[in-house]
Amino acid sequence: MPELPEVETVRRTLTKLITGKTIEKVTVSLARIIQRPDDARLFSQELSGHTITGVGRRGKFLRIEMDNLVLVSHLRMEGRYGLYQKGEPVEKHTHVIFHFTDGTELRYRDVRQFGTMHLFAPGEEFASKPLLKLGLEPLDESFTLQAFRKVLAGRKTKIKVALLNQEYIVGLGNIYVDEALFRAGIHPERKAESLTADEFGKLYESIIATLSEAVEAGGSSIKSYVNGQGEMGMFQHRLQIYGRKNEACVRCGSVIEKSVVGGRGTHYCPKCQPK
Repeated sequence: MPELPEVETVRRTLTKLITGKTIEKVTVSLARIIQRPDDARLFSQELSGHTITGVGRRGKFLRIEMDNLVLVSHLRMEGRYGLYQKGEPVEKHTHVIFHFTDGTELRYRDVRQFGTMHLFAPGEEFASKPLLKLGLEPLDESFTLQAFRKVLAGRKTKIKVALLNQEYIVGLGNIYVDEALFRAGIHPERKAESLTADEFGKLYESIIATLSEAVEAGGSSIKSYVNGQGEMGMFQHRLQIYGRKNEACVRCGSVIEKSVVGGRGTHYCPKCQPK
């Protein structure tokens, strides 16, 4: 599933590609992707004639902003957007097409069919699901060390599980949690309440650094992720711990181990991240 760096890369790409375009009509071939309104025909009707003014992000959700509407979109496992010219062949598994008045089309393709779209009046999206209970935004100015400690300190859950909880901190998934914990030298099974003030500081800095570097590299293309222009991310070439089971640790040379934490495959160095 795309994490914050991948969704942020898609946001930046789409901002350049579709801002200023006016929707002529919308074609929906898989109605269940449209969650709000619960009628795909009404969804298409409401979007007709609206102009895209920008593309935002909240956690792993895209916010396609228009003059009087906001479309909240989650890519889930394999959803992707691409801009095409009218008349170009439509790929299999393309479920939603936004036809623009200039003859271009924004197409949403989703092989796994898990993606979702919600339509709101501007501002209402933050008071309703799916954005209602989202936590701290780790690349925002509001993500301070004090706020980070406040949301996690005292929790008895394992630190990896806590970091994956989108109601605490948004945008972090399996890849970047493993990377941040390795940078901070913290074992993924440590309880959040066991972290010292110094460890919280190291983890805080590691989260920001990991995500910032990943965004700069265009995200990680581990499986099928590409940005809105069909380009792969490059951060997978910089991963220090994720996906490196039985390889030598880049710091100490110990063999990297893999276990399951909170139902997720988890990579760690037994020497650099003592339990």
